[in-house]
Amino acid sequence: MKLRVFENSPELGKAAALYSAGILKRAIAEKGKARLLLSTGTSQFDTLTALVETDVDWSRVEMFHLDEYIGLPDTHPASFRKYLRERFAGRVNLKHAYFVNGEGDVEKNIAELSAEIRKEDIDLGLIGIGENAHVAFNDPPADFDTEEAYITVKLDEDCRKQQVREGWFPTVEAVPERAISMSVSQILRCKAIASCVPYLVKARAVKLTLENEVTNRIPATALKRHGDVLLFVDKESASLVDPKILARYR
Repeated sequence: MKLRVFENSPELGKAAALYSAGILKRAIAEKGKARLLLSTGTSQFDTLTALVETDVDWSRVEMFHLDEYIGLPDTHPASFRKYLRERFAGRVNLKHAYFVNGEGDVEKNIAELSAEIRKEDIDLGLIGIGENAHVAFNDPPADFDTEEAYITVKLDEDCRKQQVREGWFPTVEAVPERAISMSVSQILRCKAIASCVPYLVKARAVKLTLENEVTNRIPATALKRHGDVLLFVDKESASLVDPKILARYR
């Protein structure tokens, strides 16, 4: 894992977008197409805003995403399908967008999506880190052992409170208790991973991730098992990390 520190989230987003575009363009040059995995949430706003403005040939890019609430319609303000259509998929001419569907026959939806994502490698995963250090909806203690591509999970209290703080739901009780999440093992199958983690509210999660060994109690530490991870943080989110440890990852 390597790390880059930026002044603020907009600067971070622009740098992450350029880095991501480079990976996608190389994949397109080498094999005629690219596969992209996206995360959601307020921490990804600036990255996605900048990414859609890059000169990637989006007609050669297939998009997947990490997770979705079970039972939440895609018209709900908190739906990740709605989020990605408005902020990414609806703004670029993708080859295909494969959405996580938490409505209807969930097991069938998972099986079909898992089969599709396993057809070929994902060239780039944009993987955020939650306030409780989750990746996707793999809250602590995360399942590091499953080899399934997507799994159903129960959201912990901290995760649900984060959704309220970010403004997606009015109360914790309104946040669905269960969701579909890409598994940790599937995330680590990405060829390259870029993790964009700005803002002071993420400082504790960044500190826990960088200052601890791999443990399912801090799910984001699993990213250390991957050979090509670049962590994008700003001064706020890096503010609690021991400077010596921060220097080690630069």
